Amino acid sequence: MLNFLRPVFARLFNPIVQGLARTPVTPNMITVAGTVGVSAASLWLLPIGELFPGAFIATCFVFTDMLDGQLARIKGNSGKYGAFLDSTMDRFADAAIFGGITIWFMRTNHPLAVVSLFCLAAGLSVSYVKARAEGLGLNADVGLIERPERMIIGLTSIGLSGLGIPYVLPIGMWGLAAGTALTLYQRMRAVYVDAKSQAAPPAEAPAPTPPRPAAPTATTPPAPAAPPAPATAPGAAPTEEE
Repeated sequence: MLNFLRPVFARLFNPIVQGLARTPVTPNMITVAGTVGVSAASLWLLPIGELFPGAFIATCFVFTDMLDGQLARIKGNSGKYGAFLDSTMDRFADAAIFGGITIWFMRTNHPLAVVSLFCLAAGLSVSYVKARAEGLGLNADVGLIERPERMIIGLTSIGLSGLGIPYVLPIGMWGLAAGTALTLYQRMRAVYVDAKSQAAPPAEAPAPTPPRPAAPTATTPPAPAAPPAPATAPGAAPTEEE
């Protein structure tokens, strides 16, 4: 949904990427470092109630997810393993963010613990549905809330709550849970429709029309054969030619 902002951030981070391209740093290093930073901030600061510092540091490392792809294109070493590693690290970072805030909710007996746990499970399911569908050759590229939206809503509501703004965390979590559930339904519905259309038998070609019989043509009956000439009897009178 927010893919239209990628060109804006690409131009914003281009000087940083150009500088990294002149170093031995690889895109996979940035991917792993970003995930480690997000996980450390989320699992260390969020469970102890340091919501704003944890959300701010995690957000800074989330933006590194936009650096590895650009760096890979500049260095020309992008490949399937890089895409696989990036997707795997994204799932780990998502689990760390919502796992950290769920731990804090549980420690404070907050009723939002169940909601944040649902956001964690549903978010992982949304990503899995798309990956599994693409592996089966089906289309699941739909949905209201994708990973960028989940990160923005979750981290923003956590950070603003850490600044003392009331009601923003419940609104953010409930809204995120509803949007993620809707996105999960949209993707599962799209996969169902696509699978059903691919499994439908092809339409049968219409049967060829039999040729119409030709109209009979009038034919002239053959003329009757002439009777044979009678043979001359023995002892008959000779003709004048003799």
